[in-house]
Amino acid sequence: MRIPVGIVEDHKEFRQSLSFLLSSSGDFDVVWAFDSAEAALKRSTDVSVILLDINLPQMSGIDAIAPLKAKHPPSHIVMLTILEDDTNVVRAIQNGADGYVLKKTSPPKIMEAIRQVYEGGSPLTPSVAKQLLGIFKNIAPPAGSDYNLTAREKEILNMLVGGFSTNLIAGTLFISEETVRNHFRHIYEKLQVHTKSQAVAKAIRENLL
Repeated sequence: MRIPVGIVEDHKEFRQSLSFLLSSSGDFDVVWAFDSAEAALKRSTDVSVILLDINLPQMSGIDAIAPLKAKHPPSHIVMLTILEDDTNVVRAIQNGADGYVLKKTSPPKIMEAIRQVYEGGSPLTPSVAKQLLGIFKNIAPPAGSDYNLTAREKEILNMLVGGFSTNLIAGTLFISEETVRNHFRHIYEKLQVHTKSQAVAKAIRENLL
């Protein structure tokens, strides 16, 4: 089964080459590709994964995350950008991005990131993951804030931080994917977050593992 993908990228040549690359691989179906967030919000249809640039003509990609998620709740959003500064990385994750991949990443790694987020993972370019650790490692957690996570929930949260997909977590723990998704819901409720990437960021920032 091909993974349906949408692209929001204002650079015409990159947008076209990315569309051709994904469509030619046999694993993806590029359903639409727009040059602005406004066009995507107006004309896009549901897809499984949205690749979203940050530097867009009017509304930025970061500001477009929430409205795109509201319009397409099933979609996973991966930021695909040249920007790797702390501010953009953290804002994107706080706004609900499910992954953050740099444009300089090799084509096979970009395709792997799409597969990973489709399967429930939170793909991060290694340099971005390292940045997040650097940003959060010196921030002390609030006193007594374990959020009442159970041992199994902490185990699954640790796997999320390690980039494990839903399928891989289920296989490793010998439980069903539906059980894993139930654990996700409980973890999100306790941490007061809405996405895997937000859960990962909070786990690192507050030293929950």
